[in-house]
Amino acid sequence: MISYPKIEPALHRRAVLWLTAGTAAWGLSFPVQKMLTMLQQELVPAAGTWFLTSWIICLRSLIAACVLLLWKPKLLRGMTRNEVRQGLLLGLIGGMGLMLQADGLAYTTASTSAFLTQAYCVILPLWHCFSRRTMPGWRIILCTGLVLWGISILSGFNWQTLHMGRGEWETMGAALTFTFQIILLERPRYSENRAMPVTALMFMGFAVWSAPVALGAAPEFMDLWRVVATPAAVAHLALLALACTVFAYGVMNVWQPKVSATEAGLIYCIEPVCAAVYALFLPGLLSGWTGVSYPNEVLTSTLVTGGLLITAANILLQAKWKPRPVAAPAPET
Repeated sequence: MISYPKIEPALHRRAVLWLTAGTAAWGLSFPVQKMLTMLQQELVPAAGTWFLTSWIICLRSLIAACVLLLWKPKLLRGMTRNEVRQGLLLGLIGGMGLMLQADGLAYTTASTSAFLTQAYCVILPLWHCFSRRTMPGWRIILCTGLVLWGISILSGFNWQTLHMGRGEWETMGAALTFTFQIILLERPRYSENRAMPVTALMFMGFAVWSAPVALGAAPEFMDLWRVVATPAAVAHLALLALACTVFAYGVMNVWQPKVSATEAGLIYCIEPVCAAVYALFLPGLLSGWTGVSYPNEVLTSTLVTGGLLITAANILLQAKWKPRPVAAPAPET
């Protein structure tokens, strides 16, 4: 059985807060990337979503890697074999997941994609039981159920209309790769690795996966430049690279090893809630700047109910329960 290190409670609380902040930053990527895609489609009408998605992933990953290397030019020097191994695996697996998710979205509904992507909420507890040879506690089971219920409400998922076609299978494949990515950060063999060199190598792996796809899907070679040749496009891309890639993935790689993989998976499910909240006001702000029509979404009972269920699951997961005191026996007379 694999031996996992014990984490001090104070360090664990800090990890939960940082992972929540990183997840909130990652949720920002949905409205920002959608606006960037809409802007690029106006710049190059012939560009397909597959080209735009892969090219955005490639550019934001390259920018993120360059930011880390400019911050610490000697970051990759002296990397151990274990650090190189983890960085390459994270880049390979994470890049594959991003590409599968992007392609799957073109062949299924957004609601189905959002729900199936969260399948790691179920896979991670099963992995936890298998690797540690133990059964999950009642709180893990209850919190997982609450999260899945909340995600199904937020996404408008309907079991009656589900059919497993190309998009659904690719999205399930993406969920599986994201599961392995989370597990890789928990493995005790990588506990001594430095997070930042591993993260920089991971970003390079993302670019290696997405660059050939973008080159092959580009209508014309010069379209690679045309879709980013405006200040608005550059600003959106910079926001994606800094907030949603450098910060979000950096926090994930640094702090996730301080919590269990199952717990991290449930925290990451806050992502669609954050994205839905941003969508209430951010599209209008971005539209006013770029001139592209992207209306704000409206607060609905679906958003409130789904968000409350997911939030309640994470609060329940972090709550500390004090054992009930045992009454002292009455003294003999």
